[in-house]
Amino acid sequence: MTTLQVADITVSPDHYIGGRRVASSETFELRSPIDQQVLGRISEGTAEHVEAAIQAAQSAFQGWSAMTAARRKPYLDRFAQEIGKRADAFCLLESNDAGVLLSRMRHGVVPRSMLNISYFAEHALTLQERPIETEQASHIVRHDPAGVTVIITPWNSPLLLSTWKLGPALAAGNTCILKPPEWAPLTCSLLADAAHAAGLPPGVFNVVQGTGASTGAKLVSDPRIARVSFTGSVPTAKWIAQAAGANLVPCSLELGGKSPFLVLEDADIEGAAATAALMYRNAGQVCLAGTRILVHEKVAERFVATMRGFVENLRVGDPREESTEIGPIIHPRQVERVQGFVDRAVEAGAKLLWGGTKHPYGAQYFAPTLLTNVAQDSEIVQNEVFGPVLTLQTFASDEEAVALANGTDYGLGGVCYGEVAHATEVAQAVRTGFIWINSFGIRDLGAPFGGIKRSGIGREGGDWSFEFFCDVKDVVVPKKPFRASFSQR
Repeated sequence: MTTLQVADITVSPDHYIGGRRVASSETFELRSPIDQQVLGRISEGTAEHVEAAIQAAQSAFQGWSAMTAARRKPYLDRFAQEIGKRADAFCLLESNDAGVLLSRMRHGVVPRSMLNISYFAEHALTLQERPIETEQASHIVRHDPAGVTVIITPWNSPLLLSTWKLGPALAAGNTCILKPPEWAPLTCSLLADAAHAAGLPPGVFNVVQGTGASTGAKLVSDPRIARVSFTGSVPTAKWIAQAAGANLVPCSLELGGKSPFLVLEDADIEGAAATAALMYRNAGQVCLAGTRILVHEKVAERFVATMRGFVENLRVGDPREESTEIGPIIHPRQVERVQGFVDRAVEAGAKLLWGGTKHPYGAQYFAPTLLTNVAQDSEIVQNEVFGPVLTLQTFASDEEAVALANGTDYGLGGVCYGEVAHATEVAQAVRTGFIWINSFGIRDLGAPFGGIKRSGIGREGGDWSFEFFCDVKDVVVPKKPFRASFSQR
């Protein structure tokens, strides 16, 4: 078996299919966003590997789906524990592979990834059978496993988002094929080692690496797939929905954001400014970040001055150092994309308040950037940049603030700072999947997560995850003798 050594961590570059590692003669190069160092060559999934993974998942489905949630739970609890045993390895790998802050991995991502598995294993116990009594019949509502599930995750947080989907999919009784992001596949590979050590039956969890255009396309277009869960860009989601739709396969699509960050006249300016500076974390590669700052004109000058103070103290650097607050952008192509957005905005008349160029720390580091004097219909306001670039607009009334907030095709998240009752009233008028009042990033696994408009289809979390990953069935038992009649329907 071939292995790679990354930061003294041993990890396989190969697929994981049917409980064993499978190499490919076709490979692609993987480089670290930190310093462009070559980390190794990764096996590329071919039609042969996709076929093997689907067959393995199909074979395993019969036994795994036949188990009760209570019987599956010990496997998944061990899976979570095995992730914890490899905590340091996951942290170092994803920091080197995806540029995610090591501190964020240690204190946020790995603990949450463990919880993603164990929480849904526990939650599945509540979904076995739900009775509904009517005058005519007793209804038994079941959540039955759907079948083979394809999970496709992005490069900005591969471990966290993979487990966020795997937890409910596996707990529901489905078997899974994970297609990792080609720019950051290593923690997904290590995830397979954790699943193997936990004793998950062969074929229950499979990993097939490769590009979306090749490997991903073969997976989502196969008629034997029962569900597709995808997090990523809108253009890719449109293609996936079309390919899966040809086979009437349901898709859960968690897509981009261009979320508003509203600062009302009665807001705590220092608190709002400090939270706004958080929008630069993970180099701005966060779909739910409030990238469009909307500030009441009476407090705008004070807000900008206060925010500048927080931003000037942000430390850009090596994500493996504890003191670093902003790391690298994932890939040279993404750096060029971010720079292009900024350059075109400035050419169109936008004013740079700070940033706007690559950071001197390294080729894939971009300075935290804030642009103002931007038109509502401009590219920089309407399209997701996915880098450390924010815009600032002002408003004179709540009505204008809401109009600006709702004035894009996205509707994922949002932030609203102000006196609580006032901020809540404004927030209720903002068209979005969720919105935080005087806060940011508060999440609960039992709460729904997802967007509206171009930000996605479906919700993840709690019962909502199982509504997608299961086939809901109503077993009807009449309370009186039944006699067939043509008048019944």
